[in-house]
Amino acid sequence: MRYIEPHAHMVSGTTDDYAAMATAGCQAVCEPAFWAGFDRSSARGFYDYFCQLTEHEPRRAARYGLPHYTWLCINPKESEDVRLAEEVLAIIPEFLDRPNVLGIGEIGLNKNTRNEMAVLEKHVDLAAKHNRLILVHTPHLEDKLKGTRLILDLLKSDSRIQPERVIIDHVEEHTISMVLDAGFWAGITLYPESKSTPARAIDMVEACSMERVWLNSACDWGHSDPLAVPKTAREMRRRGHSLEAIDRLIFQNPLRFLSQCPAFAIAGSALDSAAPQTR
Repeated sequence: MRYIEPHAHMVSGTTDDYAAMATAGCQAVCEPAFWAGFDRSSARGFYDYFCQLTEHEPRRAARYGLPHYTWLCINPKESEDVRLAEEVLAIIPEFLDRPNVLGIGEIGLNKNTRNEMAVLEKHVDLAAKHNRLILVHTPHLEDKLKGTRLILDLLKSDSRIQPERVIIDHVEEHTISMVLDAGFWAGITLYPESKSTPARAIDMVEACSMERVWLNSACDWGHSDPLAVPKTAREMRRRGHSLEAIDRLIFQNPLRFLSQCPAFAIAGSALDSAAPQTR
């Protein structure tokens, strides 16, 4: 089985996680910038973090044969401090041409505040000016529906933004259809206790669509599983989905989206090449 892990916070993981993912068939890992588990006090902290994502982490992944890619931003949780956000946004352009940078993310909303919206708009403007892909974080639990609507409205109001170049992550049963209907990609995040379990994720795919959808583990500091994607693929197989359908969802779909960035390239990555055959 082959798969791409399109959203994993590997700075919070161990080398054993990389080894396990490679053994399970991972072909590449993509790491969005996110909250460090605490609020950083200066833009210099983000500068060092971006160096970690573009220099150190790719070397660590390479030891296990995994290409490592990243996204850059100040995450929504720290966007309430608009002055800090502006300082961080000012340093992002010097990193955008580094060879493993895919685009701007994971941007979005945390509590749907006015300041978060202002910083989200600045991120979208930065992505549009540099013609970069966008990865969007949607809020948790009770804030998710309102936040998703706010995000969609903002993105649709900017004529420079092409929906097919934006992935809106952490969708759930009550938000996936509105994201797909608006022409955006939808990411389903697999957590053991929150966001979506493997069973719920497959229910969503079966009820809505496999088109413009990817699965990710978003493994981070909390209770999460870096092998959530292949474990969900196993559940799909148990339900009777073909190997071709599984390959499309966990490998070809993220490949199709990520390949819109010229920096993204993995060995044998031509769409539909060597796809598993039904047995």
